Amino acid sequence: MVNYKVADENLAEKGKEALYVAESKMPVTAEIIRKRFSKEKPLKGITIAGCLHITKETGILARTLKAGGAEVYLCGSNPLSTQDDVAAALVQEGINVFAWHGNTDEEFYWCIRECLKAKPNILIDDGADMIVTAHKEFPELIEKGTIIACQEETTTGVKRFKAMNKKGALKVPLFPVNDARCKNQFDNELGTGQGIISAIYGMHVLFAGKNVLIAGFGHCSSGMALRARGLGANVTVTEVDAIKALQAKFAGYNVMPILEAIPDADIILTATGCKHVIPAKTEVFDKLKDNVILGNLGHFDIEIPTKELYEHAKEIKPVRTNVEELIFPNGKKVYLLAKGRLANLVLSEGHPSEVMDMSFALQSLMSEYIVKNKASFKPGMISIPPEIDDKVGYLKLKTMGVKIDKLTDEQYSYIHGYEEGT
Repeated sequence: MVNYKVADENLAEKGKEALYVAESKMPVTAEIIRKRFSKEKPLKGITIAGCLHITKETGILARTLKAGGAEVYLCGSNPLSTQDDVAAALVQEGINVFAWHGNTDEEFYWCIRECLKAKPNILIDDGADMIVTAHKEFPELIEKGTIIACQEETTTGVKRFKAMNKKGALKVPLFPVNDARCKNQFDNELGTGQGIISAIYGMHVLFAGKNVLIAGFGHCSSGMALRARGLGANVTVTEVDAIKALQAKFAGYNVMPILEAIPDADIILTATGCKHVIPAKTEVFDKLKDNVILGNLGHFDIEIPTKELYEHAKEIKPVRTNVEELIFPNGKKVYLLAKGRLANLVLSEGHPSEVMDMSFALQSLMSEYIVKNKASFKPGMISIPPEIDDKVGYLKLKTMGVKIDKLTDEQYSYIHGYEEGT
């Protein structure tokens, strides 16, 4: 029996159309790995719970895990990112889904708890909320060894787990999937980079000639800076890391403190994983340019101080779907995308299927790896095996018809040795 709570089961047919589109663009996850999983059933008897954005791409991951023999439970990792049609379609396919667009904080955690009640063996998280909740409210799953190991796929979540691990509070083996090259150099950089389209969708704005302020220059925000410049914008980057600031400067971007850049910015986009990137101060809000567009593409809704902006505004009104006009006491108008949440998922469809193919191929293979090697794990952070990271890359190239060179025995010995010199 399928356990679920979704917005509208009647949306299933529309959801199947979305899944069909994603299937054709995710050949590593949907074809190569799934074909082997269907035959070998490496996940037989395993329950996997994922706190993920319920998108068509996540649906492809769920199908592959199920084909491998797993019982799959899904809940949303963000209140506004669930695609209700996909959620309904997955329920029809035997996936246990607790997710709907626009749930409250209380409902959000209820959905997580419903998944944890299924006593999952592997947790796949996006932002750390499910695994942290397991530690706080379901310690028996950890103490009894029900949870074998976990995966985290976001920069924000990995930062939280590193903090937990440092304090000795991380009681499960945790694989930071986000740190794999086939994930962060593609999903993060290319996917989030293309997320600036959400700002176009939100306000039908022309980037050419605009002053665009990008907060941060990590994998995600550097991708946004590149895309904004490609659309003709004048791009300014803000940073707290000296090396990343140098990278941005040498890449040809303006670099300055955010308080200096704010007054001239037509569009401000954040993706840092930090809190109050725009300082939550009235005097800062008053410096914002009239008609500025604010969009956050980081995991939580605290990079842009949404709560404080709402409190400062004398009037708030929706002007388009998931876009609000905030009118300040001084008469300035500010346009906030997606209530400060992940604009690329709320206003558009998130990261393109092609890059999510690598991320979800990695998570599929890591689920298999966890089952096969569970006896060797200890609590704490465990690096992704390089051979799995590389395998995903090779498989992706294969589906694209791209061939690469291979080291000869002599070359391999040279770069892995030390005796041969000048």
